Amino acid sequence: MNSVVHFEIPADDLERVQKFYNEVFNWQATETMEGAVMVNTTETHDNGIPKAAGAINGDFFKRDDNLKHPLIVLTVDSIVEKFETIKNAGGSVVVDKMPVGDMGFCAYFKDSEGNVMGLWENP
Repeated sequence: MNSVVHFEIPADDLERVQKFYNEVFNWQATETMEGAVMVNTTETHDNGIPKAAGAINGDFFKRDDNLKHPLIVLTVDSIVEKFETIKNAGGSVVVDKMPVGDMGFCAYFKDSEGNVMGLWENP
């Protein structure tokens, strides 16, 4: 079973979205990475993993033509293998596998209903 491990929220103005979620939900921005701002929604261990079971953190990113709406990210053993399963089930690839620093790899797909979702693969 592949679990939800992350969420992503697009924004036209990264400073404005940080301010909004901090004021409304007390979320804390942690660092900026190439057009994305990591955000904590819950207390974490030193390694960044949430302390509360089932809790997840996410990021804010600059909205673009492919990624316009909030999305959830699912962890998989292999993005390449999961893409084959997605295509066979009626989905499609939106953004191919790409590295995220030295933390792992991400990619995006469209499901059979047109929803864009993310995939995460640990290194």
